[in-house]
Amino acid sequence: MPHDRDPTLTDDELDTWSAFATVLEWLPPALDAPLAAGFELTHFEYGLLYALADAPERTLRLSVLADYANSSLTRLSRAVSRLEARGWVRREPDPSDGRSTLAVLTLEGLTRFDDATPAHLATLQQVIFDPLTKAQQRQLTQISRRIATAIRQQPGWQPTANAPAPGRAGESSA
Repeated sequence: MPHDRDPTLTDDELDTWSAFATVLEWLPPALDAPLAAGFELTHFEYGLLYALADAPERTLRLSVLADYANSSLTRLSRAVSRLEARGWVRREPDPSDGRSTLAVLTLEGLTRFDDATPAHLATLQQVIFDPLTKAQQRQLTQISRRIATAIRQQPGWQPTANAPAPGRAGESSA
């Protein structure tokens, strides 16, 4: 099958790819380490708690939670099982659709989320925001969205503009 371009990378492309690939490899453990050490969470699990804390009544269908997490239902189910075993999430049948299951963030889960958030934000500040200028942060946002769109046409999770912070411990219990 003929190609319109040389199958090798230019020096600039190789430089870009190697820098980006390094970030792809180093970022997940950098995000996981403080959460694991202090809070028995992975970054993926923290993201699930975040999505549930931000959801109405701290409840989402598992299929919606999987979409938010850019995850397969299998991976999500395993993570929810770990969170459920710790008492931070519970599953309930969806009363509006008996075929669906809801994930509900418990008060203990909300407390764990609240406790872990300062450490997570400090990590984000240290590894993402402090090394970049404000202009570079905006560029990183645009670059990340373009690459995400090249991978998958459907958009990934994006925070709601001007959304209030996720619920906090002490609010209505679940």
